[in-house]
Amino acid sequence: MRTILVVDDDPNILELIRLRLVSWRYQVRTANSGEAALALMNEKVDLAIVDVMMPGLDGFELTDKLKKDWDLPVLMLTAKGELEDKREGFMAGVDDYMVKPFEPEELLFRVQAILRRYDKPTDAAISAGDLEIRRPTLQVVRGQRKLLLPLKEFELLAVLASRPGQVFEREYLMQQVWGLEYESDHTLNTHMNRLRDRLDSLGSSVRIHTVRGVGYRIEVSP
Repeated sequence: MRTILVVDDDPNILELIRLRLVSWRYQVRTANSGEAALALMNEKVDLAIVDVMMPGLDGFELTDKLKKDWDLPVLMLTAKGELEDKREGFMAGVDDYMVKPFEPEELLFRVQAILRRYDKPTDAAISAGDLEIRRPTLQVVRGQRKLLLPLKEFELLAVLASRPGQVFEREYLMQQVWGLEYESDHTLNTHMNRLRDRLDSLGSSVRIHTVRGVGYRIEVSP
């Protein structure tokens, strides 16, 4: 499950965003100041949503530190909409910028878009158990055996194999492979079933597990 850090000195906004993110199946950590946010960075965080106007360490200073020390993606929230404030935010390294008040659904779309950009796979091969997943050729290799996968199945396997053991939500997988205008859940089910059959045909120790009501993960048998 993805973890998002929300930083805002307004407790009402902090709770509103937290509830929305939890309803979208994100794990959420909250902080009411920049200093409190930095104290939470010893824990796993995938993205930060940061308010600009805070006492002490403001949003621009916090963003600069999060980017330099943790290379963390940041979505900035502010009541200010002036061009100069946006310029300062992007100069600090902000990945995206939203002005309050905002539509919750738009916040979701922007969070998803940022996470997709940071999760963009490289051309390097991915190893998982006894499999080598070769992106340039769309091949999965086990020993001397090679299997050429259809593109969507390959992309699903590459996402799952990027973090063995981690549960990937169904919505996240659909957005990663099919984009925002993704198809029905039935499409994902069909592709996962076919991918399982192909891995079985290789005799691989890698197994795709369904986490009921949430999504999928891969596990590697000893």
